[in-house]
Amino acid sequence: HTDNTGSAVVNQRLSDARAKSVADYIIKMGIPKDRITSKGYGPSKPKASNATAKGRAENRRVEFTIVGI
Repeated sequence: HTDNTGSAVVNQRLSDARAKSVADYIIKMGIPKDRITSKGYGPSKPKASNATAKGRAENRRVEFTIVGI
């Protein structure tokens, strides 16, 4: 995820790179690659308002879900 500062294209690329970085780390820690998927959402799913610096900071994040252990 990203805030809405800058262009949507750049933010989407950044979001994709963040997601891939987390996936790569999890794989490096021993989780099989075929059990990992990643997706960047860019600025499309804000958690907080982008009208404030605090809200923008909250929107620059990575979330992940563990499914089926």
